[in-house]
Amino acid sequence: MENLKKTIKDMLESKEIAGFLGLVEEGGHPIPLLFTLENIDRLDNLVVPDIRYPMTDILLTIVRKYPEEKIGVMVRGCDDRALIELAKNQRIHSDLIFPIGIACTKEMAESCRCSQPYPREIHYGEKVEGVEDRSDLERVEKMDLSQRLDYWMGQFSKCIKCYGCRNVCSMCFCEQCTLEEETLVRGGQSPPEIPIFHLIRAFHMAGRCIDCGLCEEACPAHIPLRSLYRKVREDMADYLGYVTGKDEHEKDPLEFLGSEGYEIPLRIDET
Repeated sequence: MENLKKTIKDMLESKEIAGFLGLVEEGGHPIPLLFTLENIDRLDNLVVPDIRYPMTDILLTIVRKYPEEKIGVMVRGCDDRALIELAKNQRIHSDLIFPIGIACTKEMAESCRCSQPYPREIHYGEKVEGVEDRSDLERVEKMDLSQRLDYWMGQFSKCIKCYGCRNVCSMCFCEQCTLEEETLVRGGQSPPEIPIFHLIRAFHMAGRCIDCGLCEEACPAHIPLRSLYRKVREDMADYLGYVTGKDEHEKDPLEFLGSEGYEIPLRIDET
């Protein structure tokens, strides 16, 4: 840990980066903190907990406010995959972002069923073998079509439309969210219309989902969202040969369809 703190401190003092997004513990809980030269002494409180945090989602907020600054960020394997997709979607500039890689422990990899529990470059921790486990999908695939429909409609009916799945997701970066578009999802209705709310988001996860599972962790209704998005991610690999978060230079096949993005176009009265 001391070597990690020294690496970050050296980067800040040499002005290689203007800030570093990491975690400190307060009140018994890890919280994000942007370290700068002004609060560099707080690096003594840097922690690497055995829990995950949507670091790249917070990074986007910082980048929007300081688009020209060089920022370091603590990343695990899933965060690193997010950086790849964010760069391809022109939300960040790779030459302005400095990932500090944290390898997940074996216990974390098994808990998350993560096939790649480490970033491209590791600065802290040891690389462990990934876990190939699709038992969640296999349970659903054993059902016939009518059973699957009943299963998912039952799961979606638990939704309270809290937007937790969207808010925790590093890949939900649209300036205008389709899930708040009245012509598609009526406001003030809970649960939302079934299944359109979740089908819209599942569609948006095609070519985006990095399989971090934070959406499912954040869901207060315990809807197995990760299974749904893992299937979408799997289909992208099987049918289009595209693995999200693998190669920064490989274009998402869906972009070849001519769409300029997932966002709702401005209506005439908004122009």
